Amino acid sequence: MTHLKATLRPYISFAVIAMVILTGSRLGLVIWQADRLDGEQILQTLVNGLRVDVMTLSMTMILPIVLLAILPRFILHSRLYQRLITCWLAAWLTALVFMEVVTPVYMDFFSVRPGRIFFEYLNRPMEVAGLISGGYPVAAVLAIIIPATLVYFSLPWLKPAGLSAGVSGAQWRLWHRMVIIPIVLLLILGGRSTLGHRPANPSTFAISGDQLVNDLGLNSTYRLLYAVYSLRHEEDPGRFYPEMSNETIIATVQADSGNPADSYLNAASTQHRFGAGGQPAKLRNILIIVQESLGARFIGALGGLPLSPYLDTMADQGIWFERLYATGIRSARGLEAIVAGFPPSPARSVLKLSGSQTGFYTMAETLRPLGYRNYFIYGGEAHFDNMQGFFLNNGFDEAIDINDYDEWIFKGTWGVSDEDLFEKTHQVLENSEQPVFAVAFTSSFHSPFEFPDGRIELYEEPKQSKHNAVKYADYAVGQFIEKARQSDYWQDTLVLIVADHDERPRGYDLVPVSSYHIPGVILGADVTPRKVSRITSQIDLIPTLLGLAGISGIAPFPGENVLAAPADSHGRAVMQYGDNHAYMRGDQVVIHRPDLPAAQFRYDRQSDLLEPALPNPEMADRALAWALLPGLLYREKLYGVYRQESLPVAEK
Repeated sequence: MTHLKATLRPYISFAVIAMVILTGSRLGLVIWQADRLDGEQILQTLVNGLRVDVMTLSMTMILPIVLLAILPRFILHSRLYQRLITCWLAAWLTALVFMEVVTPVYMDFFSVRPGRIFFEYLNRPMEVAGLISGGYPVAAVLAIIIPATLVYFSLPWLKPAGLSAGVSGAQWRLWHRMVIIPIVLLLILGGRSTLGHRPANPSTFAISGDQLVNDLGLNSTYRLLYAVYSLRHEEDPGRFYPEMSNETIIATVQADSGNPADSYLNAASTQHRFGAGGQPAKLRNILIIVQESLGARFIGALGGLPLSPYLDTMADQGIWFERLYATGIRSARGLEAIVAGFPPSPARSVLKLSGSQTGFYTMAETLRPLGYRNYFIYGGEAHFDNMQGFFLNNGFDEAIDINDYDEWIFKGTWGVSDEDLFEKTHQVLENSEQPVFAVAFTSSFHSPFEFPDGRIELYEEPKQSKHNAVKYADYAVGQFIEKARQSDYWQDTLVLIVADHDERPRGYDLVPVSSYHIPGVILGADVTPRKVSRITSQIDLIPTLLGLAGISGIAPFPGENVLAAPADSHGRAVMQYGDNHAYMRGDQVVIHRPDLPAAQFRYDRQSDLLEPALPNPEMADRALAWALLPGLLYREKLYGVYRQESLPVAEK
């Protein structure tokens, strides 16, 4: 029995220490977010939390315990084993503590536990280091000190001891059969947390229409590991949701897209003819200014804070979208919608997926054959989020980034200032001898919110705050538009100013719809000002711009030209929030979640909340088709540049 205790002590110690830490962290988070839970939900959260913690710890301990079961004598008498198991348990304990320490900061920003976005940011250590040091220095120090301290004092309890040579064969066989094998079986059961066909997953523990409440019942290490595990679905993110045949998906989206039924080339794809046919006598420059993180909450003309005097003025000077919604909460997601017209999915953005790095449709692929020169212009490093690679491989001729600025007014963590970006954009438009399509992506409104002095009257102190950064971003784009109006190219240029996403998600809903509301305006010398009050999605911007420019062609984008839509059209928007997909038409919202039935709501614009609604099967089917569409288009390579020989044939 003494040998048994000595052998199992590090595992028991690890489990006890980890459970105390994870439970304590969860209690702290529950207390912090107590206003979002009722009494029953608090109890459910704590019970679910115990299950998730057991799952996590079972998965971390099962490998060394299985080795004990397979090679017991060799391992237990091996000094190497004793050292490795100490390192193994210490590393996992460090990870568990670290993830819980960083959770409050991450949760305050994204309203969920660390998941896919956290994982993706790990690929950009330099940018993340600059962001953290500038915006969260205290949290960064604590994230190092607390795990290191706890693990240091736990080390004596994590060191195993092997069996002495005096243990008889009979004793060992009994010990092996009666203890080790049952422990292995218990760990397998603990890792599954169910006797059902499928092991438990995050949806098993969903108890609320508030995604943050659902995440409280998890722990951050499990949430992150599950996000990494889910990468196996990158080529078929539709596995998250109920099944629907490919033919039904395409037919439903075609009927719901707003495009004429006879415009589609085939019943098996979204390739369709757009425009009136032919091309305009004179091609106009098309400039898309993508404003980093500029949600509607910061725009006075959309009922937000008084931080955007220049954009507020533009609301009366161009085509102003009153109800424009982003497709996600990351820049890559916004760019895929704005530049490629691609709808969102629970997979990574197509900017990063291997199957979309060549032959994938972007607006540049429509314009290049007409004689346009296509630019992506950025103030930071263009390879961030694989922007440069994706754009250059899919129709763009040139990617301009921080390495192409010989001089600048200001340089911060994320690159040169918006003023420098717009000066470069002005030069491109002014000096080009052929029509230009350019995507200029700003970065000044990005934590740690750095911008040059003396440009704006500060909204608040200290200077380096998000509200001041919004005012500067608005100032910079306003100055550029004023300069552009005085230039020779203005008469032949269309300018779309649109946000990639809101600064951060806020709200208690499965998908916080109000956090997807963003500004958008189209300007030009011959643009007739008007307000677009219908719901518009980022995926509708490409067909709308091409329609204004008088350009026709064939493309796979499923969006519609909202300026050509019937006057009584309510519009629709599609949004992705982690693994949750939302489809909104009018005030009806359907949300699909992994392994759970569709949830249906009515969106109350006054309260910005989703109110439960009676089931509408037709709406649920439409929503499901849109949720499954991106995976189908990507997996079956249906989102390429149009070629007659590449058209799929619909099955009879």
